[in-house]
Amino acid sequence: MPEISKINHIAIVVDDLDSALVFWRDCLGMQLAQVKDVPEQNVSIAFLPTGESKVELVMPTSDKSGIARYLAKRGPGMHHVCFEVDDLESMLAELSSKGIRLIDEQPRSGEDNQKYAFIHPESTGGVLVELYELPDNT
Repeated sequence: MPEISKINHIAIVVDDLDSALVFWRDCLGMQLAQVKDVPEQNVSIAFLPTGESKVELVMPTSDKSGIARYLAKRGPGMHHVCFEVDDLESMLAELSSKGIRLIDEQPRSGEDNQKYAFIHPESTGGVLVELYELPDNT
């Protein structure tokens, strides 16, 4: 059976990265590792590592992005939690066989050859869950 190894990140939607960093970086003392624009998703992401995981602050850069629609509908706050798994395809098959509603039936490919997929909040008690399989785990 496929296994979860750790929390990779928690994504938090914000309307302004600089304002959000006042709390996360300046008040909590978390180190800002990188701010990255992701044009294909119309977002900017600030990465704040903590232990083996990280907090990702996600800000829309276009009113047309899915994150902008999320922000307009729900406001700022937690967007999703991401777990690393050792075998994403097997995990998706296992979840599907148990009647779990998947947003992604098959893994998508991301940067640095990681694979990822989302589980619908309808099946998770209201939390959007992302699963990652990193190249080192294949």
